[in-house]
Amino acid sequence: MTETTKKQRLTILGATGSIGLSTLDVVSRHPERFEILALTAHTRINELARLCITHRPRYAVVASDQDARVLSGELRAAGLNTEILTGTRGLEQVAALGEADTVMAAIVGAAGLTPTLAAVRAGKRVLLANKEALVMAGALFMAEVRRAGAVLLPIDSEHNAVFQSLPADYAGSFEASGVRRILLTASGGPFRTTPLEQLAQVTPQQACAHPNWVMGRKISVDSATMMNKGLEVIEAHWLFNVPAERIEVVIHPQSIVHSLVEYADGSVLAQLGNPDMRTPIAHALAYPQRIEAGVAPLDLFAAGQLNFERPDEQRFPCLALAYRALRAAGSAPALLNAANEVAVAAFLAGRLPFLRIAEVIAAVLDRFPVVALPDIDAVMAVNAQARAAAEVIVVNWQDRQDRQ
Repeated sequence: MTETTKKQRLTILGATGSIGLSTLDVVSRHPERFEILALTAHTRINELARLCITHRPRYAVVASDQDARVLSGELRAAGLNTEILTGTRGLEQVAALGEADTVMAAIVGAAGLTPTLAAVRAGKRVLLANKEALVMAGALFMAEVRRAGAVLLPIDSEHNAVFQSLPADYAGSFEASGVRRILLTASGGPFRTTPLEQLAQVTPQQACAHPNWVMGRKISVDSATMMNKGLEVIEAHWLFNVPAERIEVVIHPQSIVHSLVEYADGSVLAQLGNPDMRTPIAHALAYPQRIEAGVAPLDLFAAGQLNFERPDEQRFPCLALAYRALRAAGSAPALLNAANEVAVAAFLAGRLPFLRIAEVIAAVLDRFPVVALPDIDAVMAVNAQARAAAEVIVVNWQDRQDRQ
């Protein structure tokens, strides 16, 4: 890259999360390539202030006016004149900024849908780490990508691995490209070998102790239930236009093979690397070039051996629920996602046992008919409806426990 080459101006949605911080780590290694335009956070205001002081963005977004006043005071004291915006409107505004070249969409959960969609509608280069955008509104989201001419690059290590293993000219036709199936690898989480009878006593601390990856609390619990992999199956369906029956989940405890693509001629291509999210982040930031990411080289001799297992459906019922929602289509994935978010939050708050997470999700899927989702308003309505129903199920369970 020459000195005269224009820097890539970057908005990071969810800057204080693990993906946001890893992105900033990669960016800081290449100051000649990248310039931070905007950073956002929800409640970690002090952390956002420190990031703003280090990276000096032109814009910052926080949840509320009160948070904005706190952040403004800290930044003024540091001599910064960062413009501070608030709420969903602020997120959507920085996602669609005319000056922005690239948007890292790393807000966890349904809250990331509308700002990510705003970036897509503005025709940005979108690095997608928010899987819920595709889970909740896959058909609508991909239609907007095509309409606006946005560039969508996957950040999940599994989808990034698939992207790297597909033909460079892959245009969404797996049959024309000779693709037989996609194999998404999963670590199996912290409870892959835990006796089933012990799962009823699992604590949030245990569920968040992932053996290979450093992740946020919500996604760590999703990994423990394998709902994270179920959501990734739905995401892969939309990203690569591959039907559910052509997407298989394979447990790979070492988390070195990040996913594989099997071809009609019997070839299987895979992407390997140490379990470090800076690899897919760097790949997407520089695509189609390659840049240094700060990741240690993979030592196959130290790895020794690579193991692969079929998922245990009894141990991981959430995975089957995700396949069920994908095959049902329409509103089913949005129902699944909303119920899961409520159930996981209840578990993390000590209001729901670990094994009840799947039961809450199944109950919500059973309760509502599958309907078409013609627009984002319909998606958000289903999301709200499912959340309310899931919360009632959690409260009812608590009431029964209190009476016993």
